[in-house]
Amino acid sequence: MKPLDAQQQAAKLWFESLRDRICAEFEAIERDANSNAQFQYTAWDREANGIAFGDGGGGVRGVMKGKVFEKVGVNVSTVGGAFAPEFAKSINGATEEAPDFFATGISLVAHMANPHVPAVHMNTRFLVTTKRWFGGGADLNPPIPYDQDTSDFHSEMRNACDAHDPAYYDRFKKWADDYFYIPHRQVHRGVGGIFYDHLECPDDAVFEANFAFTRAVGEAFLAAFPPIVRRRMNHEWNEADKARQLEWRGRYAEFNLVYDRGTLFGLKTGGNIDAILMSLPPLATWS
Repeated sequence: MKPLDAQQQAAKLWFESLRDRICAEFEAIERDANSNAQFQYTAWDREANGIAFGDGGGGVRGVMKGKVFEKVGVNVSTVGGAFAPEFAKSINGATEEAPDFFATGISLVAHMANPHVPAVHMNTRFLVTTKRWFGGGADLNPPIPYDQDTSDFHSEMRNACDAHDPAYYDRFKKWADDYFYIPHRQVHRGVGGIFYDHLECPDDAVFEANFAFTRAVGEAFLAAFPPIVRRRMNHEWNEADKARQLEWRGRYAEFNLVYDRGTLFGLKTGGNIDAILMSLPPLATWS
């Protein structure tokens, strides 16, 4: 892969540092539950036709299975190469004639043991084609929703947005509501959050502004989710609660396999299959 420029390197290092902080916090929650669960990390290299081993970049897949986090994956990747001609047409700034790309980011999905603790997704990324842009977001996915949890999560996302552009929250919340919708079920997969894409960076000043916002989204996630977990993780549950959780997980799996852009991007660019599909729950049911 080509040497990284200053913007690419800065984004890569931020996503990796955010991974470290999130994983440390999640392990601390496991310690609060008298669990010794730890993340297990597996490095991988991107494989694609015409690319020598190691030349396409790669990433690190982190997975923990514990007492509170039934299964949580936190992945970072930095990859580059050329899109397949047909796929290039679907990517901002890429064409059949200009298929080269660079992508770095962090992706997280947590499936929780207690049905009263919401599952969660968070992803932020920086891509380069003939254009440069940030994208990402975070959304809360409770099998059993609580208004307080929803309000607290959205409050942190709103604060992150408002500090950078007063129009961001309403715009990106609606984008999340539209994106995280399962058409064939006619339901949303959770209680929403924010989602944004193609936050373009035509010059250094705009890059710095959009990078600052993307960092704020990561900080907002760290501020929002761990307190919700600690609030609910010792809540008593019964078999009806667990059945509701497992059926809801089926809906989550359907969305990620049928509609999720990140899943498609990973499969189309030679990503690591286990890292791509780490978002799937460890157990789900369909009635």
